Amino acid sequence: MAQNAIQIGPAKGGLGWLTHPYQQRYIPPINLANSDRIESLIRAGNLYLSALDVIALVLENNLDVEIQRYGPVLTKEVSRRALGGGLLRDVGVPVAAGPQSVSLTGVNVNASGGATSTAAVSASGGVLTQLGPTIPSLDPQFVFYTNFAHYTSPQSNTVLTGTTALIQQQKVYQAEYYQYTDFGTYAQLTYTSSWSRFNSALYNLDPYTSGNLDLQVSQNLLQGFGRPVIGRNIKVAKNNEKVSDLQFKQQVITTISSVLNLYWDLVSFNEDLKARKDELATAQALYEDNKKQVQIGTLAPIEVTRAEAQVYSSQQDLLISQTNLLQQETILKNALSRNGVASPTLAEVHVVPLDTIQVPEKDELKPIDDLVKDALGHRVEIQQQKINIDSTQINLKAIRNELKPTLQVFAELTNNGLSGSSNYLLPGQIVADPALIGGYSNLLGQIFKRDYPSYSAGLSLNIPLRNRIAQSDYATTALGLRQNELTLQKQVNQIRVDVQNAVIGLRQARVRYDSAVKARILQAQTLDADKKKYTLGASTVFQVVTDEQALASAESAETQALANYSHARIAFDQAMGTTLEVNHISMDEALSGRVARKSVLPAQLPQVEQPQQ
Repeated sequence: MAQNAIQIGPAKGGLGWLTHPYQQRYIPPINLANSDRIESLIRAGNLYLSALDVIALVLENNLDVEIQRYGPVLTKEVSRRALGGGLLRDVGVPVAAGPQSVSLTGVNVNASGGATSTAAVSASGGVLTQLGPTIPSLDPQFVFYTNFAHYTSPQSNTVLTGTTALIQQQKVYQAEYYQYTDFGTYAQLTYTSSWSRFNSALYNLDPYTSGNLDLQVSQNLLQGFGRPVIGRNIKVAKNNEKVSDLQFKQQVITTISSVLNLYWDLVSFNEDLKARKDELATAQALYEDNKKQVQIGTLAPIEVTRAEAQVYSSQQDLLISQTNLLQQETILKNALSRNGVASPTLAEVHVVPLDTIQVPEKDELKPIDDLVKDALGHRVEIQQQKINIDSTQINLKAIRNELKPTLQVFAELTNNGLSGSSNYLLPGQIVADPALIGGYSNLLGQIFKRDYPSYSAGLSLNIPLRNRIAQSDYATTALGLRQNELTLQKQVNQIRVDVQNAVIGLRQARVRYDSAVKARILQAQTLDADKKKYTLGASTVFQVVTDEQALASAESAETQALANYSHARIAFDQAMGTTLEVNHISMDEALSGRVARKSVLPAQLPQVEQPQQ
């Protein structure tokens, strides 16, 4: 797997690994610099783009893709949190819809009738609150405690203390280490040392140091027992990482499909602009020819007016076409740049497509059942929903465990020790135990030799009498699982609809294109014939103008049909879930934001006439 372009750096400074857990890690700032690929494709104020270049620029510069790149990083951090016993956070953002073209009159941008994703891909995995037995913190804890004290208290009975004012000096040190495991086990090891001095003659040792090493272990046997219960969030978090990867893939598919639609629309807008220019040139030529014929007296003046009206109508059509083209360029440039059209590199350049829409002689389509089977294996929604069902089943096991009573067994082992100096205030006939006289090493020897051990063991049983909360949680989650299973079946059904509609849309687009081509050819032949008749005086200017308008409409319909076919093909790929494979897109390159393929312009670039702004 390629490295994500978004990386969290280690903490800086401090004492290395010793202090890094307590320092913030380095979060890099956002990157708003475009890749060098854009600069390499600009010549003389024009940005020359092929479809492959568009795909590469989307993977490198598109902000929707860049935003979604944070998803896998965020879910990995949630997994880190789960390893520590924390609740799962809801992170990430939904898949963003791609940009839309300026105007697609007569063009269905979703020719399959539903090829786009019908189920949002969520990185949350469906876990937003904690149900089931409580998950403790799984990070080990070290606690150090110390206390220095001086106490002076008046005494009402000198028999008990041997003094009218008891003075005590005390120093307490305690170190504790404890750890929960994902098996439901709790272990705690505590070492305590206490030094005391009194002004009383009734203590055999003064000063003295007492200490103990205490080990406590507890284990849940019913509720809260086992890794499937305590470690459930870890498994769900790992599933959420897979969901996040799928969500990133869905964003790439959505954005690539939308931007390819923009690109092919730009190609069709260029074709439409050429047709409008030809229409204006024809109308202008007819107008000039009519003026000459009026001057020599072979044509009525009204025919000049009709021809002039056609010129202005053609100019209006040309202006609309130029406007559509310029706006389409702006939208496409914004989709291919991190800082949009504010980039000085892109602000004034015009986009020149290098590819043309190619309609194959025949669409090779498998039978519907085979296509549906392939789509079910590729569509992101199916994979995501299956993972969400698995996560719900993992949680359901833990919630079922909450139905059980709480039974906990525990044991404690303590090694005690005492060591000090003989009290100089003691009467001569009283002697302290020689085994207790000594320094700190004597105390440690007693503890580790277990001279004074203590033991305890027990169990705790807690039985809820009605258990309504656990019963409700289990039933609610189980019903939610059934809903998820039905949703999966609904998505399977929808994918079949998507595939069938995509096939219908593709076939319809081909028929529309073939019909539009034939209509344009026939209309061109009609215009040519009427022009010849007009030259011979057998036709009228009105008929020629009508033919010109009809030809312009036929050319526009052909352009729209061509664009419609490209949309239908893209929608078919989306319905099949094969957008990445068809366009040779590597998810490793998409994740890293670097495309290995170099963009090379052809030696002979097309001549471009800049549209008026």
